[in-house]
Amino acid sequence: MTRKVADCRKWPSEVGCTLTIAGEEDEVVQAATQHAVAVHGETDTPEFREQLRSVLEDEKVPAAH
Repeated sequence: MTRKVADCRKWPSEVGCTLTIAGEEDEVVQAATQHAVAVHGETDTPEFREQLRSVLEDEKVPAAH
């Protein structure tokens, strides 16, 4: 299973957040939602969670040498 990533650096904010969250998709959506509510003042709604889910990226794993 491909891990997903939410990276705050991709969305400019007043706080200049640099947090990156990686894991299984549902874990990342849960953690990113909690973070967005606590730090960025977002509201936890089903629509917000779906918006977050839609912008998650696959984790890029470095190639083995």
